[in-house]
Amino acid sequence: MNTYYKFAPNVFLAKCEEMHKKGEEILVTTKYGKENESIVFNLILEKDGFYYYSIARADGFNVQEWAKQRAERRREWAVSAVQKSNEYFQKSNKHRDFLSLGEPIKVGHHSERGHRKMIDDAWNNMGKSVEFSDKANEHERVTQYWEKRANTINLSMPESIDFYEHKLEQAKEYHEGVKSGKYPREHAYTLTYAKKAVNEAQKNYELAKKLWGDENENQ
Repeated sequence: MNTYYKFAPNVFLAKCEEMHKKGEEILVTTKYGKENESIVFNLILEKDGFYYYSIARADGFNVQEWAKQRAERRREWAVSAVQKSNEYFQKSNKHRDFLSLGEPIKVGHHSERGHRKMIDDAWNNMGKSVEFSDKANEHERVTQYWEKRANTINLSMPESIDFYEHKLEQAKEYHEGVKSGKYPREHAYTLTYAKKAVNEAQKNYELAKKLWGDENENQ
């Protein structure tokens, strides 16, 4: 049985008992027993009789699709909350015409109980309307967060090679610019941080090539 093995942040390899070829489709089982059809890319390491391959879901499901699903789900919740907020707002105004007159409660009168109930219902329904309005705003905030994440590219995706190559070029250009004076040094560690960014981008680019690149080119 092929299982998932966490190799790096956001990156899971297929831990296999048998060797596989690049492009081969295999089933990889989660710790919950769910099987996902996956495409084999590169052999990353061999350890204790197991083969560890970089893989991508055959159905195209990745971090971007996950974010899209979360955004869609939150948007549905936001729409539902807005509807409930409007419903409670309408209920709170059911006796608006009478209550707007400011008629005092006639204590002891047969109308007292009904009058008090009108006020309580209006207050409670307005409170629920505000509550669901706040929920809708929160769901919309989270929706926007996941929509931004839907454009995320990380090392779990084959597209990360081009992404990190571009990041490396940008980091190198900025680093050289800081050294030459093209870009101002905002503080004493500007050059140090710029060099650190180059090293990080270089590391990610090399790892992306190892995971998803042509094996012959990586040798």
